[in-house]
Amino acid sequence: FGGCTFCSITEHEGRIIQNRSEESIIREIEQIRDTSPAFTGVISDLGGPTANMWRLACKSAEIEASCRKLSCVFPGICKNLNTDQTPLVQLYRKAREVPGVKKVLIASGLRYDLALKDPEYIEELVTHHVGGYLKIAPEHSEDQTLSKMMKPSISAYDEFKRLFDLYSRKAGKKQYLIPYFIAAHPGCDEEDMLNLSLWLKEHKFKPDQVQTFYPSPMALATAMYYSERNPLQKLRYKGEKLSVSKDIDQRRLQKAFLRYHDEKNWPMLREALKRLGRTDLIGTGKGSLIPPPTEKAKRDHKQRRRR
Repeated sequence: FGGCTFCSITEHEGRIIQNRSEESIIREIEQIRDTSPAFTGVISDLGGPTANMWRLACKSAEIEASCRKLSCVFPGICKNLNTDQTPLVQLYRKAREVPGVKKVLIASGLRYDLALKDPEYIEELVTHHVGGYLKIAPEHSEDQTLSKMMKPSISAYDEFKRLFDLYSRKAGKKQYLIPYFIAAHPGCDEEDMLNLSLWLKEHKFKPDQVQTFYPSPMALATAMYYSERNPLQKLRYKGEKLSVSKDIDQRRLQKAFLRYHDEKNWPMLREALKRLGRTDLIGTGKGSLIPPPTEKAKRDHKQRRRR
């Protein structure tokens, strides 16, 4: 029921979460323990793409049947959505207690905006079910782009990280979040990507695995990509015009902003920063994003231009 515009899970699996019973899940853990020669006592993932949506649904079947909202959690969490994670915490505890099980991990990522509604769940997760790293997906830092993704504000990520670090320290563990980000999403321009790049540098993130938006069948963002309009608003005459990166060089530049630390991207980023009027970010100071070109790089650049 998250309904992210770039993801088609809702379209091909439905908006209502289908929940296996607790007994079925525990029985499968026991089956893995008893039949898999490779089992070492670790359940690598008790989650899936809806990791912490298990047993969550609308409080009213009548409202659920008639509701036409695209998301239960955007722009805020619906007051009719049950966000009690107590059943999930109990499942985690029972899974850990299965004889022969040493560790149960949550490896698929989770909706941290939902998790914030239940700090007890975050403490249980961080204390027992993180294998050093936890994947989450803020996707971007800028509200302009996040609104096209139907994702929560980056402030929700900041609050989740605060609690994640707090409970990690309490448990005496060194654990880290791995955030995912998307470049070239419809509605995202170069300035948004620059601001995301500065956010990454400020938070000391140097992403290795990044993704560039790709239009996939049935996703709302694909309609944005094709039409260059925003279907999340009333489509009046012409509607809201979106910035859409379709040219290969535009897409490479947006990805380069995510990989600002890769020296292969520096020539491209220097040109973009000059175009954006942000040459102050080219330098060796603390506030700089990328370094200035070396003399050799300048000579190579002139030779390429002459060719």
